[in-house]
Amino acid sequence: MAWSVIEATPPHLTYLILSAFLILYALFSSFIRNRLHLSEPPLATVLGIIIGPNALNFIDPRAWGLEDSITQELARVVVGVQVFTVGVDLPKAYFNRHWKSVGMLLGPVMVFGWIIVALFVYLLLGTNIPTALIVSACLTPTDPVLAASVLSNSQFSSRVPRRLRHMLSAESGCNDGVSFPFLYAGIFALTAGSAGEGIKEWILETVLWQCVFGLATGGIIGVLANRVLRFSYGNGYIDDSSFFVFYILLAIFSIGVGSTLGSDDFLIAFGAGTGFAWDGWFARKTAEAHLPNIIDLLLNSSMFVYFGATIPWSHFTPSESTPYVTPGRLTILLLLILLFRRLPIVLALKRFIPDIRTYREALFCGHFGPMGVGALFLAIEARAQLETGTARPLPSPPKHSPHESAIEIIRPVICFIVLGSTMVHGLSVAAISVGSHYTKEVNERTPLIGGETEGLTGMVHEGGGGESEPSVSGDEDPDPNE
Repeated sequence: MAWSVIEATPPHLTYLILSAFLILYALFSSFIRNRLHLSEPPLATVLGIIIGPNALNFIDPRAWGLEDSITQELARVVVGVQVFTVGVDLPKAYFNRHWKSVGMLLGPVMVFGWIIVALFVYLLLGTNIPTALIVSACLTPTDPVLAASVLSNSQFSSRVPRRLRHMLSAESGCNDGVSFPFLYAGIFALTAGSAGEGIKEWILETVLWQCVFGLATGGIIGVLANRVLRFSYGNGYIDDSSFFVFYILLAIFSIGVGSTLGSDDFLIAFGAGTGFAWDGWFARKTAEAHLPNIIDLLLNSSMFVYFGATIPWSHFTPSESTPYVTPGRLTILLLLILLFRRLPIVLALKRFIPDIRTYREALFCGHFGPMGVGALFLAIEARAQLETGTARPLPSPPKHSPHESAIEIIRPVICFIVLGSTMVHGLSVAAISVGSHYTKEVNERTPLIGGETEGLTGMVHEGGGGESEPSVSGDEDPDPNE
């Protein structure tokens, strides 16, 4: 009789398993981060794979009707909130001092990565050039969710010069939005009736409306929100709980503005975060709240569990429309992307990026270009444009579409590369920590493997942390050498 009242439905099991995972991670978060040197995304992804339909089959989001449109909106919110958080967490007026370093990463580095990855996709998977450019554009940006999991407060992150952490965070906050011109260049090349029509749409719709207008709109939203919140706080109209909630609500509001206007959600969210915290006032008020860590634990970890449960394993094999998609070719593609997407160009441009001061730093920044939730969003955006000509994807890819091969190849390739990047970049911290431990003389090693706390060798750590600005945007007196 007692057993009959148990309702172990998939949604109920999801609440149970996901919350249990987050509780366990929270209880041992310091040990996991600072002793095992592991971050949430690879652990959450493995959990999603284990409880997903291809293993224990406790949860199957596809069986619940959670199709691409739901995944798209989940990714939109997770990435949008994360890039807003990046904008808030950067030192005040950061871009006034570091526009050149970030500009090099958003310009030459991104362009090189886009072209070289497109070349690999074209040669290995037998696509046409526009399709290769579309797939490559999805993999061009550095994912802010994965970046945050490594760059946020941990024993390892404290060993990396602060200027590098800020630079990589700023890049990850910008380049999901900046990748839209790359994505739509491939889409218009594939779908436009003529070259002139495609260039016109790309300039007017993508560059001017989505990017320029989006970034300006986000900045205005952020500055106005800052002024309104300061007025309300100064006059005692807002209590402490609402003060902290305002942070999340403004992030979601900026995402809503972007998606409703058909502009670049992520640039609007990043611009809003940057404008909101430009003067450092909000950061000073919330320095002890650790809001980004809370967001990492709840939103980001949940998204990677969802991703692990929805990986399309059966699509990693050849089909009529994707004859060259095989596990072997995808693995080779992953290795080539990890080796050549960023490393060569960052090393080559090291002397033109002021915040990168040694080749060891260039090697670190070149390696550290994870691909994650942002790539999943861009993949669905690309499929939607090819399926319907809008940002709304169909429940399933249409048959006999003129772009069928492009539509069919995007999802498996992006999911495979994101899975590989999540594991490689998520476990890189542990590998670097263990490696730095064993490269020391025996008498210089800490008792615990990877327990070192001093700065990584080969990097410039002047000023105690190699910082180029204050630790939070609300601190005063940035480095006078800037």
